[in-house]
Amino acid sequence: MKIFNHKIIGSGLILAMLLTISPGCKKLLDTQRQGEYNTDNYPYPGGAGPYDTYIFGAYKDLRAYGVHVFGFILATSIRSDDADKGSTAADGGADANSMDNFPVQPSNGIVNGMWTGYYGLITKCNVALDQIANNKDIVATDAQKMQSEAEARFLRGYAYFNMVRFFGRIPLFDKVLGPTELNVPQSTPAQIYALIESDLKFAAANLPISWDPKFIGRATSGAATGLLAKVYLTQKKWGEAMAAANTVMTSGQYDLSTPYDKIFGETGENSKESVFEVQATATPKEETAYGVQTTQFQGVRDGGVWNLGYGFNVPNSNLESAYEVGDPRLARTFLRRSTATTTYKTVYGENTATTWANPIYNHKAYVSPAFRAKYGYNSGYWMNLRILRYADVVLMYAEAANELGGTANTTIALTALNSVRARARNGNTAVLPDITITNQDQLRTIIHHERRIELAMEYDRFFDLVRWGESQSALSAAGKNNFNASRDNLLPIPQAQIDLSKGVLTQNAGY
Repeated sequence: MKIFNHKIIGSGLILAMLLTISPGCKKLLDTQRQGEYNTDNYPYPGGAGPYDTYIFGAYKDLRAYGVHVFGFILATSIRSDDADKGSTAADGGADANSMDNFPVQPSNGIVNGMWTGYYGLITKCNVALDQIANNKDIVATDAQKMQSEAEARFLRGYAYFNMVRFFGRIPLFDKVLGPTELNVPQSTPAQIYALIESDLKFAAANLPISWDPKFIGRATSGAATGLLAKVYLTQKKWGEAMAAANTVMTSGQYDLSTPYDKIFGETGENSKESVFEVQATATPKEETAYGVQTTQFQGVRDGGVWNLGYGFNVPNSNLESAYEVGDPRLARTFLRRSTATTTYKTVYGENTATTWANPIYNHKAYVSPAFRAKYGYNSGYWMNLRILRYADVVLMYAEAANELGGTANTTIALTALNSVRARARNGNTAVLPDITITNQDQLRTIIHHERRIELAMEYDRFFDLVRWGESQSALSAAGKNNFNASRDNLLPIPQAQIDLSKGVLTQNAGY
């Protein structure tokens, strides 16, 4: 197998791309995942394209530590009112604790790692786009070029969407620049959003609706349109958000047929619920190279056979109290330590132990005993990371419809909302009754609540609170008393990046 690995080297904000090719061949037991070739599909199999060397390098960065591991978990979940840091008091140090208790310091090394990680991904996307536009040695049809450009622009749009929500004002790079061109000032959020929308619209128009199974997990038109709906929703562009969500919902590619308790396990990967997932895999001999560490950071922390991870990102009592009585989603979200008087079970029917370091863990990040036995270790690197679920799209549709108002839109919002609740109740008519309230303000509160419960511990809550203008009240109610929305809605611009820029970059307000 030839593994294509792009390496970022740095000076200043971000630096040039170095493409390295490492030889060797290893046959994976599972479906081929992003970022790799084997001898059966090299140089590129039917249905793919001649730019996969560059595209797969960008996909590979979706699994990178600075993109979707510790910093991502801290910034999207632990900063919210749903989760606490977990692990031990000292683990992660001041940099991790400040993400839970605020304020985050500009010197925070985890935040700087996120900055460089995401700009590494953006750089790889720009390199791919440059190759598509300018490399005359690669023979490709116009259709192949358009599809490859769409894939790179989807990944770039996603990266910038996270970055603008993390940091606000950030430098905008939409092409490969020379080393002397990289030190540019920040663009406004409006300018960043304009690029994101442009990228995702192009991706939605030029990506396939689905891929051959050998390419499972590659970006589709549905993924681009679904992400675009969230981009619109974040900017309160309700009509555009509703239309984009509706396009996904009427595509025939997705539905709510996957039971809630199955979505998050290994057998639920790439189901009809999945709009976009970061693909990961492993073998008994190769634990980490093709995986992502997100699950390990949230796994059960224990000194014995239950030692599945580091124990970060634990759901808290504030979230637990928000569930309606009898909601089955609570058990799939809260993984509880057994006590001397009460025995709790995992989703796979195992009795939990009394020895766990923490009383509760994120049940959605729990790896199955069957896969632990299959691979011979517990880390969970093989678990896909869910980025966009169909239920998320349906709830975005409901939210946008309610915000637009009017009798017809209220009916649409209720139908969408209740379809998510119906799947959650799983046939038990005694719980989660249909919502019938038509008052716009009351329905808004209900939809916000439903998003919290349906997507609990799935890396959306903090972003939702900020876009709703509810971050201050919600985090204060959760006891995070150092939170100051005017400062903490955004992370600080890393001081290391300000220093490297010689002051071209400026700090966010309040830091």
